[in-house]
Amino acid sequence: MGDILIVDDDHQLRQSFKKLLAAEGHTVRTAASGEAALEQVRESLPDLVIMDIRMPGLDGLETFRRMHLIEPRLPVIIMTAYGTTETAIEATKLGAFDYVLKPFEIPDILSLIGQALEAGRLMRRPVEMDVAPEKAAADALIGKSRPMQEVYKAIGRVAPTDATVLLRGESGTGKELVARAIYQHSLRAGKPFLVINCVAIPETLLESELFGYEKGAFTGAVSRRVGKIEQAHGGTVFLDEIGDMPFSIQAKILRLLQEKSIERLGGREPIPVDVRIIAATNRDLETALAQGRFREDLYYRLNVVTLWLPPLRERRDDIPFLAEYFLARFSREMGLANPGMTGAAKVMLSNHPWPGNVRELANAMQKALIFSRGYPIHPEDLSRAIGGEAPVREEEPQTQESIRQWIRQGLVSGDGKHVFDEFMDRFASLLISEALDLTGGNRSRAAKLLGISRPTLLAKIDKYRLKVETSVKMEGS
Repeated sequence: MGDILIVDDDHQLRQSFKKLLAAEGHTVRTAASGEAALEQVRESLPDLVIMDIRMPGLDGLETFRRMHLIEPRLPVIIMTAYGTTETAIEATKLGAFDYVLKPFEIPDILSLIGQALEAGRLMRRPVEMDVAPEKAAADALIGKSRPMQEVYKAIGRVAPTDATVLLRGESGTGKELVARAIYQHSLRAGKPFLVINCVAIPETLLESELFGYEKGAFTGAVSRRVGKIEQAHGGTVFLDEIGDMPFSIQAKILRLLQEKSIERLGGREPIPVDVRIIAATNRDLETALAQGRFREDLYYRLNVVTLWLPPLRERRDDIPFLAEYFLARFSREMGLANPGMTGAAKVMLSNHPWPGNVRELANAMQKALIFSRGYPIHPEDLSRAIGGEAPVREEEPQTQESIRQWIRQGLVSGDGKHVFDEFMDRFASLLISEALDLTGGNRSRAAKLLGISRPTLLAKIDKYRLKVETSVKMEGS
């Protein structure tokens, strides 16, 4: 969720935005003029600004220019009517994240807001390297093994240059974190950093997403559109999963690398663009070359500097440090006490093959934290989290027997009409009460623990008439 500033002289539009975005969980501020918006940005930097172009006094374009001087990495979405599209394009060239035409569809603007918030997070949240797990921030490259020390050295050497970088390694080894670390330590750190996943975007849309298009280039192209590469002028573009990029688009990336220019879809004039390319793939590019699925000339252009990221099985000494880091991080995020791990759990972690690498380990630690119920994480918690069957805890047979006796008593004393539904409701009520108790009454965190949506949890609270205590219980009270 983000802190969003809405800038528009239309009171009704500001209120509509505020209601819409607050319902999505965002914190929303508003300003009726460019001058008021700048004052708010100076006082407290938001995560995102959504701003109209046409306003009395200081217009949107000049307001954006001044905001850009305060914080160049602040994402700004420009709102515009059809008549002012060219002004919005000019703002985008100057560094605005994107622009949206009025009137707009709610799902479209929500999607764009999500992308802008993520882009801002990737640019402004630092990636720490070689730090102690308990002191690491939300995003960190953890590890003291020799392979990771080589990665840190390579980042330090390549970051200050403008060289194209190709990151290679298995899925889940942390290629995006390394790309961000390179960007944040580069001379372009104050400029945009945009991530393009070449697999996530359909092939039919990828070309226009990357390079933009001219009015009339295809059915539905009612105005000119600036592509992501042009938006990132002066900054860095991270092309993730480039090994899966369609062959037809590879030629345009090659031109960008060779000539520092692009052409919009439907355009005829080359557009100079100054961007640094960092690319990543988990594919065997040499095999793709042999099979004709990847251009040889692009391969050599990308392969100026190659960083190989080691799989987790080749850096087993780092596994306990990574596990401790993820456990501390997820405990903070979920509002839970850090339960720690048993020695047996650490041994199990070190012996697991981790085919999904660091990403798999992170997911396993998050699930294990939930399964642990506040106790130190045991091997059985990890077995559940990794996907295997968990051994039964020593105390569980007694617990199960107590539950069986309770059920028998209910079955014998009941009339048999609604016994099943009554028991299920009682179990659900107890489960929800425990989740709310664990999280101090925080409904969002309780919903996460239960694996259900917040609206579903609220409906259950109403159904079972549960009293929610929002104050945190103190020891001994």
